Amino acid sequence: QVQVVESGGGLVQPGGSLRLSCVASGIILRFYDMGWYRQAPGKQRELVVERSSGGITNSADSVKGRFTISRDNGKNTVYLQMNSLKPEDTANYYCSARHPSTGFYYWGQGTQVTVSS
Repeated sequence: QVQVVESGGGLVQPGGSLRLSCVASGIILRFYDMGWYRQAPGKQRELVVERSSGGITNSADSVKGRFTISRDNGKNTVYLQMNSLKPEDTANYYCSARHPSTGFYYWGQGTQVTVSS
């Protein structure tokens, strides 16, 4: 059984930082295209940043230079380092693992990030 579990969300002041973690079981993350998405209330889910199994990274313009995705293959974990957070970054953040051949997505349950003073 495949599980994808995010953690690390919380309340942070504008300008602050958070690191989200995504741990997978049942799949080997280094073979998957990994992504972080977010969804704010009343809005559609949007891509934040993704990294292919081949190491190609694609980020939303709104987070370029502030958010970084990384992997620890030994821990089967993907991270999202978020710096210089803004109130508009407030959302539920979801981790995705996409099989590069079939295109099938595994999703986590999400972790809430709130940026507020």
